Amino acid sequence: MSIYIGNLSFSVTQEDLNEVFAEYGTVKRVQMPIDRETGKKRGFAFVEMESDSEESAAITALDGAQWMGRNLKVNKAKPRESQPRNFAR
Repeated sequence: MSIYIGNLSFSVTQEDLNEVFAEYGTVKRVQMPIDRETGKKRGFAFVEMESDSEESAAITALDGAQWMGRNLKVNKAKPRESQPRNFAR
């Protein structure tokens, strides 16, 4: 399972997320997608933790919390769906 964190400040780093989520357990991985065209952060991230109970505790504690001037959206990440690419012709 993975946690989705939305509405992040663009100044947030992977280290910031690791530090915050480590309060709820062992963080296995932090991913912060980058826009391919601009190279800038996209305002959301994914965090994987050691156990489902740690992830649930982090979701409960952090969903709606204010952090770095923004109200976080924190929930279980949904599986990525395969979508056909649309190419302009």
